[in-house]
Parts: sequence; structure tokens; C-alpha cells
Amino acid sequence: MAGRHTNLALLALLAATLVTGGLAYATGTGLALWVTAAHGAAGLALVLLVPWKQVVVRRGLRRRRTSRWASVALGVLVTAAVVTGVLFSTGVNLRYGPLNAMQVHVGSALLAIPLAAQHVWTRPQRVRAADLSRRNLLRAGGLAGAAAVAWVAVEGGSRVLRLPGRSRRFTGSYERGSFDPQAMPATSWIDDRAPDTDRAAWALSVRTRAGERRLSVADLDGGDEVTAILDCTSGWWSEQRWRGTRLDRLVGDAAGRSIVVKSATGYRRRLPMRDAARLLLATRLGGDPLSPGHGAPVRLVAPGRRGFWWVKWVDEIVVDDRPWWWQPPFPTT
Repeated sequence: MAGRHTNLALLALLAATLVTGGLAYATGTGLALWVTAAHGAAGLALVLLVPWKQVVVRRGLRRRRTSRWASVALGVLVTAAVVTGVLFSTGVNLRYGPLNAMQVHVGSALLAIPLAAQHVWTRPQRVRAADLSRRNLLRAGGLAGAAAVAWVAVEGGSRVLRLPGRSRRFTGSYERGSFDPQAMPATSWIDDRAPDTDRAAWALSVRTRAGERRLSVADLDGGDEVTAILDCTSGWWSEQRWRGTRLDRLVGDAAGRSIVVKSATGYRRRLPMRDAARLLLATRLGGDPLSPGHGAPVRLVAPGRRGFWWVKWVDEIVVDDRPWWWQPPFPTT
């Protein structure tokens, strides 16, 4: 099997891990369980192909191509992504200095993308009709089955050995500080940082076709309350009680297809207009005013969505005619 078929299988698996990894990163509902399982199985399938890939690698290194070190770097990054993924999912190792295992896992995968693209460009593998033969399809099915068994073994082993990973949420995240705001981590997306906000002078701008309104923190410190899980893409989740004002009370019956929620830092997310009644502009967490790290004076609470949708330090709401998906799937900054 070592050779072209191995390379094609690895290429397909790398694509599968990237797609399922992106979906798992974005999904906050029960669907994430199946996506996360598929992601884990695809990653373990890469490991199962190592014996055959070693033969290909040895042959390639003997040719002394100028690009071989890029290929070696690609192998190192893919190995790091797989190893840190397993260590995170089992809970054996959750931190590497200032970074957690999820950040190393995702970072390694993202760094591997341009190297993988360059590898495919310099070593193209064309799919032939014979590759779809019954024999090869059976091999692919056998690999998929073995990967599924390996995933079940890792998950089952975590439970038998009582490793921390046995208690992960279906998204893969670990519980941190539920109903204890002081123990809940305060994290932000990439380079977002808490602004220096004067609570007394702060105002929220709400813009619709009818015009603009400006509201103070006191105006938003209402009686709407929701208990919701914040599931952060850095690998933790926390269930808390949030209080403030529902978004539908602010936009009313304004015409539009989406609501853009903007932060004082420039960070923003666009959400469907139909979700307005489920979205909360929170001013309090666990009964107390929000802290700066948790988005004071006002943050968005978006139940059922991953943490990067929960915009902090909100200072503007805009009702827009564009659809909610008219934005990058993940914030770029």
C-alpha cells in the first residue's frame, strides 16, 4: 500500500480533519458530538497510516529535493496537532507553558495548511479510475473502521482509567467555574483586549431604519435573565446566570435580516434577526455587575453558540438588510 495510495489517503484525511475541525470549532449544539467524533477518528486514521508513510518518507529523503525540509516541517506540525489533540481529549496534558493544548493543537494545524498546499503543488497526486476499484474502496472502509475503533478505544480508555477527558462536554471542552463567576476564565478572541471603559459615560447605540437611540447601562440593567453555557473555543465551558435586556426588546419590529453586534474594540458578529428573542445584552453575571474581563459594562449572551459569538464590551447594535452569514465564518481579529 505504501506509495501513491498512501499519499492520496493522507491527503483526504488531512482535508477531513481540517473540515471537521473547523465545524467542531464553530458548532455549539448536539451536532458537535458527531463532528467531534469524526474529527477525532480522522486524526487517529492519520496515525494508522504511519507505517506505510514511513516507507514513502525514506524514499523521498534519499532524493534530496530542496523542498524536503518543508515536507519534514509539515510532518512535524501534523504530528504535533495529532499528539496535542489526543493529550487534550484525554486530559493527560492541558497546558504547555502560557498555551493550552487546544491552542497548540489548532495552531499546529493552521501552520500546516500552507505547507500542505505547497507539498501537494510540488508532488501532485492524480486520482485515477483504478483508485476507485472495489479493492481500494474496501481498504478505505477498513481504514475508516479501524479509525472508529481507535477513537472508541481512546474515549473508553479515558473512562476506564478515570482520566479528566471522561467528563468533557460534547464539544470537547472542560468545565470551568460553573455558577462561580470568579472562577470562570476571562478569555478573548486572538488579539482582542479589554478596553478602558468609563461605565458612567458609556452608551449603547441602537441603529435601525427608524433612526438611532442611545441607552445607558441603567437602561439595559433589566429583568431578563437566562442561564446559559459559555463554551469557549480555547477548550472550556461554564454555565452561568446572566441578566440584562433581551435584544428583541431593543430592536422591536425593525425591518432587517440580521443584527450586527459591535464591540468597542472593533470586534463584531452578525446574527440572524429571528434569534433576537434568544439573545441577551447582559449587564450582570451571577447577580453582580460584569467585570472588565467578562465584558463590562455590556456583553452579548448567545445561548447555543460558541464563545466567539458572545461579543464583549458591546457599544453598538445595527439592524441590517444583509443575511447573517455575510461575514467570515470566524472573526479575523
